[in-house]
Amino acid sequence: MPIRTAIWKVAAQPTQLPDAALPSERLLEDMIVAQPLLLSDAWMLVGRQERTEQGGIIDLLAIAPDGSLVLVELKRDRTPRDVVAQALDYASWVEGLQPEDIAAMYRRFKPGQNLAEAFKSRFGQPLDEENLNQSHQIVIVAAQLDDSSERIVAYLNKRDIAINVLCFQVFSNGAEQLLSRAWLLDPVHTQVNATPSGDGPAEPWNGEFYVSFGQGTWRSWEEARQYGFICGGGGAWYSRTLQLLNMGDRVWVNVPRTGYVGVGRVTGRAIPGAEYKLLGPDGEALALDVLTQGDYHREFINDPERSEWFVPVEWSKSVSLDQAVQEIGFFGNQNTVCKPTTPKWRSTVERLKERLGVA
Repeated sequence: MPIRTAIWKVAAQPTQLPDAALPSERLLEDMIVAQPLLLSDAWMLVGRQERTEQGGIIDLLAIAPDGSLVLVELKRDRTPRDVVAQALDYASWVEGLQPEDIAAMYRRFKPGQNLAEAFKSRFGQPLDEENLNQSHQIVIVAAQLDDSSERIVAYLNKRDIAINVLCFQVFSNGAEQLLSRAWLLDPVHTQVNATPSGDGPAEPWNGEFYVSFGQGTWRSWEEARQYGFICGGGGAWYSRTLQLLNMGDRVWVNVPRTGYVGVGRVTGRAIPGAEYKLLGPDGEALALDVLTQGDYHREFINDPERSEWFVPVEWSKSVSLDQAVQEIGFFGNQNTVCKPTTPKWRSTVERLKERLGVA
């Protein structure tokens, strides 16, 4: 079913705002560049109107916190077949971009600025060239979405092609125009589909979830061990993959640059920090009233997009940071949760079972 939104004025006699249209899709592109939050709060724009080797011109290119790229293509009144084919063609070019190509693109987009410095300022972590452009996703921006586009995008996603549609709709409110947006698919699924597969061909997922736990200022692994949880926050990109987890799922927890520190079973759904409770010294209490060794994004407690989210876990085995298990060739990824389909993940899990003594 095509995406349609309706906006009503709140009053004793509600009135519906009439549909309108922007003068051009170029204006929409200009608005996204001026305010990237229109697109996503999880990405940073790195390029605009870049010419491919085949002579095409991509509208926008963004980067995610894990170094993956996001190709953004405006529909521009093309047919569904044309816009999807064009986006896939451009994606084949994006896939081959090297770190120096992306850095040069950013200098053209932001003259006088440095990609590595901008990335560190935007995401609070250094840009790792080894992770840069290990995967990518496609976002088609459209003023309207038709049945054909929806069928094509859904078909590609079922086959693990990371593609989504962001539909903007314009409404008149007197002399003003208002803009709404809606995703065709839950962005978490596109994000997971864009997870790097690693070396070797993909294989069926083994049912074991990978978890990246960002130990440090924001959260404490020792408290996660003690009270039985995993968590992520600071932006939707970090927290929304936690919603992939269901009761009974098994998770293997890795602390980046340290090693694997635990394995356990999920015992509940993801809950925002404002609501998550645990058993503290004086009985059940809100987690943020008990936890003291991390910030847990308390400043965003009333913002569900940026607040910390928690998932309860019963640990089968957990170790302290100084006993973390790390070996050359182990799987690693910056997504908080993912479902790896690479042989490296299977071999990592088998080795961890031996090292941690888990059946």
